Amino acid sequence: MIIKYGGNAMKSPELRRVVAAEIAALRGEYLPVVVHGGGPFIERELTARGLSSEFRGGLRVTPPELMDVVEMALCMLNKRLSQEVGGAVGLMGRDSDLLRAEVLDPALGRVGRVTKVNAELLRTLLGAGITPVLGCVAVGPDGEALNINADTAAGAVAGALGQGVVFLTDVDGVYRAYPDPDSLAPHLARAEVEEGVATGWIAGGMIPKVRAALDALERGAPFATIASGMTAGVLAAAVWGEVGTRITP
Repeated sequence: MIIKYGGNAMKSPELRRVVAAEIAALRGEYLPVVVHGGGPFIERELTARGLSSEFRGGLRVTPPELMDVVEMALCMLNKRLSQEVGGAVGLMGRDSDLLRAEVLDPALGRVGRVTKVNAELLRTLLGAGITPVLGCVAVGPDGEALNINADTAAGAVAGALGQGVVFLTDVDGVYRAYPDPDSLAPHLARAEVEEGVATGWIAGGMIPKVRAALDALERGAPFATIASGMTAGVLAAAVWGEVGTRITP
């Protein structure tokens, strides 16, 4: 089971430790792989250095002078989260060529799209009972680091392993008439998602989330679930398809 843990859902240290314990508890039934973002943590480190960044299409523009700070912030968070999960090892894309990527758009700087996942390394760790915790920095064709969107990275890992993925974020799922709680869709097929984007009932910040889910399906994941990571006790229910929105082919 691939679990994408979003940056906004990780800001509370207390809640993060609770979710980390829930990830560890899944090991009795699943073999979890955690892929995490860290936007708020990156912002904090940039601010501390008097640096700023902009977003285009939901992606952080990452010129070379920002990439070192991005990687440092994600590495620190990576090790902290792996410690909180326990029985885990924190990894970045540089480790054993775990994530390879290509430059997504030169205008975005050091931003990449995953082209290859070292699935054998992940299977070896899972076979030894170790939970991999992946920070979203990959290696580009030039051997240097590329900043990867955590949603798309999680989708790539899910596809490479042929497993489902749960996107833990700051919303409860996909709504047909946001913010009406009764309009939360428990299940959507790919065609419904594409229709929702085209007609506008899937809009704003939900668009990159569902596109990441569709990308995961395209790469070979059997399903993708979008659910809230802001409440304790949600993770297991999301894994079992009891909360959030499950998207299938």
